[in-house]
Amino acid sequence: MKTAAPPSPRAGDRTHPAVAESPAIRTAATTDTCAGPAAEDRRRTRDAAERRTRDAVVNELLAGGPLTAVDLARRLELTTAGVRRHLDQLEADGAVRSRAAHHAGPRGRGRPARAYVLTEAGRARLPHRYDDLAVQALDFLAEQGGQQAVEHFARRRAEALVEPVRAELAAAGADVSERVRIVARALTGQGYAASSQQIGVGQQLCQHHCPVAHVAARFPQFCEQESAVLAAALGTYAQRLATIARGDSFCTTFVPLSGRTGPAPGDAGPAAGPPVPPPATGSPPATGPAPTDPAPTDLQPARTDRSTAVPGRIAP
Repeated sequence: MKTAAPPSPRAGDRTHPAVAESPAIRTAATTDTCAGPAAEDRRRTRDAAERRTRDAVVNELLAGGPLTAVDLARRLELTTAGVRRHLDQLEADGAVRSRAAHHAGPRGRGRPARAYVLTEAGRARLPHRYDDLAVQALDFLAEQGGQQAVEHFARRRAEALVEPVRAELAAAGADVSERVRIVARALTGQGYAASSQQIGVGQQLCQHHCPVAHVAARFPQFCEQESAVLAAALGTYAQRLATIARGDSFCTTFVPLSGRTGPAPGDAGPAAGPPVPPPATGSPPATGPAPTDPAPTDLQPARTDRSTAVPGRIAP
């Protein structure tokens, strides 16, 4: 008696034994799950080409708009369908808007042509030189009013960063960690992408972006006044460790959780001086005129004139 032959595998049936063991199927399955670096390189190349074409469309609209998709295709030597795809994406991004195109003669059959123009968001995609303009304006301010005028401007700008959270800082009281979190949130709202974290005996305030880094590299008063204002807002000594303006990856400020050296916003007055150690047990009480301050020794810290201390810097 003859044994019946197994049924032939159907197209696309990967469960059949003859198909499941096929090297081609195993290779295809591996390729489906792991594209490899070559496919990633092709994707990056394709994305870069898409961006270049989209930028070319924006530049043509800037120079000659309003333009239809047919006009743009003719200028860029591309297909009309390809240009429409880029226009649809730009319109979805809010970079362009369309309106009915004007025709001098009778309109043909089909849907009416649309003409495209740049919006303000589309113009923002183009290069700008606002930083250079700001540097030129500050150079003029320094020539007319001196470096002190630049310093006053930098101070006012830094104070504006924390002004919206003055009430929150006052409500936080002496909680330095909470003050750091409030300041980080305020800086993030101003475009600094700030964060805070516990580091050892203090808090580290990081600003991952600086909107005025180009200007601060030319005028260090911006970094100096910002550091002083932050120290005053935190109510404690704060040490600036790194700045984007000096070429670092981010601005970093270390804030110790103890050792306050200045008044916090809302305090009644300046902080008191360092405590005087009590006399040793059994020592006779002092008589006669009050002695003058002795020279600093290892057992008694030198007094610091807090009226002249620079906020944000530790006294030598």
